[in-house]
Amino acid sequence: MPRLNATLCVGAVLASTVFAASRAAAATSGTLALTSDYLFRGISQTNQKPALQGGIEYAHDSGFYLGAWGSNISWLSDYSSAAAPISSSLELDVYAGWRGNLGESLKLDAGIYSYYYPGDYPHGFVRPYTTEVYVGLALGPAALKYYHSAGNLFGFADSDGSGYLDASVNYEFSPGWLLNAHAGRQRVKGNSAASYTDWKLGLTRNFDRGWSLALAYADTDAERAVYTNAYGNFLGRSTGTLTLTKAF
Repeated sequence: MPRLNATLCVGAVLASTVFAASRAAAATSGTLALTSDYLFRGISQTNQKPALQGGIEYAHDSGFYLGAWGSNISWLSDYSSAAAPISSSLELDVYAGWRGNLGESLKLDAGIYSYYYPGDYPHGFVRPYTTEVYVGLALGPAALKYYHSAGNLFGFADSDGSGYLDASVNYEFSPGWLLNAHAGRQRVKGNSAASYTDWKLGLTRNFDRGWSLALAYADTDAERAVYTNAYGNFLGRSTGTLTLTKAF
């Protein structure tokens, strides 16, 4: 089972290293967002309903960074039953890593990311807490990143070693206008029926004072039998989303 404590320990070590350096060489940033549907790797986390999300990140000029992010969710309780209820309605994430340049144009991003879902779970339920290590490379507007689970993946039993490959392009074709394209492959170790591919095509408009508006269309080839909740809703269906974000 993934252990959130491992991520917190790594984060503490990184934090002590970062804060020991000059405070003038650090920056804190954050975001608040309202989205019509919280999609994670193409799968709705809110039963196709809106989500309020927020995050904060501390980044040092050395390249080290620490962050936290959160959102309302419903996917866990939506899969539960009266006989085995689940009360979780919140996702809280923490992460730590390093990003920097490799040469003049290639960029590296590597770290550890942990997902935590507070709530009550029935006896014997495989907890959805997940920890992944990741490494990514970016060249211009294109990026490729791989995530590898350090324990069970989002409640799938015996799925230690699962992986997700994320390929994306975010191209600014006109000042303030970005074309967003993404394709990903989720591999759930030992469970081929739960493995799937997702993709997205979108458009983002950036405004003054940190505001942005994003419109996207996403779809997957996920198995309906695996990703249909207790309400009969297929969470991997083609979906259009609208997201308003404020960066600060």
